[in-house]
Amino acid sequence: MIRIVIAEDQQMLLGALASLLDLENDMEVVGKARDGEEALTLVKKYEPHVCIMDIEMPNKSGLDAAAELKNHSCKVIVLTTFARTGYFERARKSGVNGYLLKDSPSEDLASSIRSIMDGRKVYAPELVDMAYDDENPLTEREEQIIKLIAEGETTKEISNQLHIKTGTVRNYVSVILDKLEVSNRIEAISRFKEKGWFK
Repeated sequence: MIRIVIAEDQQMLLGALASLLDLENDMEVVGKARDGEEALTLVKKYEPHVCIMDIEMPNKSGLDAAAELKNHSCKVIVLTTFARTGYFERARKSGVNGYLLKDSPSEDLASSIRSIMDGRKVYAPELVDMAYDDENPLTEREEQIIKLIAEGETTKEISNQLHIKTGTVRNYVSVILDKLEVSNRIEAISRFKEKGWFK
């Protein structure tokens, strides 16, 4: 019997997923969590074979919880609405065994769990395609600058923090806007966030 913990902050979906998997002859949902923190507690308590996690949850995100389970025997499947390359990359680095989208057919979930139990990794095909099409175009320094902009730092504060001239910061900003194909800093932050590139 494959023991499963599900972490999902939408109560109705949490109940539906649990009922769906409990219908499978070889699966049993042993715990239901509303956030990443609770998921980690349930994994320690029940020692499940698989933990299915949403990404955006209160207290601790699914990706943070997955990273903490990296060296644990429990296999992690991310189940999310977000087909974002940044999230996908982070999930892969956290060692997740599967990344599936919530709009996949319900029977895919059970068959993916079985494949993962057989030692395979299962990723939604759209994500694999996107990962190749959609690389983060910013250099490490440009990333550093967009993060500081997102934190509300001014050009002068960024120049002081990174020990570069304000003119250099402005040059970087215009390159960032250019690369992200946006016209101002706010759009740049939201595009970068939308792509899931903030680490």
